[in-house]
Amino acid sequence: MAEATANGLGQHTLHEAQAHDATATGIAPAEVHQEHPIKLYLVVWAWLFVLSACSYLVDYVGLQGYLRWSLILIFMMLKAGLIVAVFMHMAWERLALTYAVILPPILVLVFVAMMVFESDYTLLTRMVFFGAEP
Repeated sequence: MAEATANGLGQHTLHEAQAHDATATGIAPAEVHQEHPIKLYLVVWAWLFVLSACSYLVDYVGLQGYLRWSLILIFMMLKAGLIVAVFMHMAWERLALTYAVILPPILVLVFVAMMVFESDYTLLTRMVFFGAEP
């Protein structure tokens, strides 16, 4: 069953097969669980190690400014995405639950970006009407 998930057949195919097997053996479908291959976890762990090393290399190389912070945030989001998808089993959940967990932080980031652009406009408006001094 784990090979089917690793090959991308998806959870629905596995659930149907497990539910059929469970009803034939007299086991309730809720008691049947899905196991993932250890290789998947080791590969994700290796990617997390590589992304962390890249994040530290950004500081080691001495990048500054927006490039530094952009790279650090990109590596951070990639690591968080891997952790949520694999270790929290979000990759195998229903799409509605995935949207319920993933969509709110994305919307918060969109609103933060809107506030950043609005803050520049507000600062410029204050400088025009009230002068350059606080």
